Amino acid sequence: MHKQPHCRVCDSPLSLLLTLQEMPAMAQNFPDTDSLADDKAEDLKVCQCLTCGLVQLDCEPVAYFQEVIRAAAFSDEMKAFRLKQFARFIEAYQLAGKRILEVGAGAGEYLDLMQEQGVDAWGIEAGVGAGHHPRISKSYLDSDSKLLDGAPYDGFFCLNFLEHMPDLKGSLRAIASNLKPGATGLIEVPNFDMILEKKLFSEFIRDHLFYFTETTLVTLLQQTGFEVLSCKPVWHDYSLSAIVKKRSTINLTPLINAKSQIERSVDSFTRQFRQKEIVIWGAGHQALAVINMLQLKHKVACVVDSATFKQNKYTPGSHIPIYSPQRIHGEEIKAVIVMAASYSDEVAAILRRDYRPELRVAVLRDDGLEEV
Repeated sequence: MHKQPHCRVCDSPLSLLLTLQEMPAMAQNFPDTDSLADDKAEDLKVCQCLTCGLVQLDCEPVAYFQEVIRAAAFSDEMKAFRLKQFARFIEAYQLAGKRILEVGAGAGEYLDLMQEQGVDAWGIEAGVGAGHHPRISKSYLDSDSKLLDGAPYDGFFCLNFLEHMPDLKGSLRAIASNLKPGATGLIEVPNFDMILEKKLFSEFIRDHLFYFTETTLVTLLQQTGFEVLSCKPVWHDYSLSAIVKKRSTINLTPLINAKSQIERSVDSFTRQFRQKEIVIWGAGHQALAVINMLQLKHKVACVVDSATFKQNKYTPGSHIPIYSPQRIHGEEIKAVIVMAASYSDEVAAILRRDYRPELRVAVLRDDGLEEV
């Protein structure tokens, strides 16, 4: 029984779109007279992931998938385009004088153009280019634990190479691991949106395992540690060009500082009373979190809440008894801390209207307790 193929990116099932028969086995294998008999055509199965939507071939990568082989380097028009593109990229993201990495540098054709723009450009390449260019080292990124000499880099560029990589997530995460926080990058792939629009059936080749639309390219980049700053067609619409930024870890220091501030405020208020004299109004998830994080179990007599299904039970984790708000009418209760989130002002108004005027009432705000 034939096993259903799965997406190389998200491992979801693939749906077969079409089969192209008798296709070249690879684009960079030009047989000579002696090897002609060994050159065999093969069928290509074009599939689409049922989950992420990425179009891809169901086949093994070509033997040289780690190498970059470019014919575009011989085009004067392409050279002029790249010079303008690189200059805009460097100026827009203030990369002059910074260390830039080219992933898949080939023989250094684009690396040299980037270097001309006033950056400290270095490249990695798994093919023969690594042995003939002083700024290219022999390497291929396929693991986020693989750190390059000179890393972390301030930026990177990867041009028409991503579509060859069988482990897209692994390679992109490996690139991100070799970048500084906030580093920017330029990524280009063939534009499948244009291929579909112009019905370019001849664009399928085994070398290109993936066929990116703008949507699927952006989705992939966002899943692998990058913010996508822009993505648009370039070079007569044949390529999709994305500017990305390494996603930074969210800074939770303000939340930690806010917790400390609230802790000091609550402690200052509760120290004025004995445990049996103070209650908390509110058994919602925010109140429950505050009770546990601030260790209020031994500072309050009980929790009260208007929701009858919570009454005569206990707070999760801290095990403080929960009662009806009628409990506050007891003479021993001298203070109430209101932790009712968006209902806090309404609860405070009820306390002032319906309960003893000498009752101390404090509402938990974002920056601490406010007596009302």
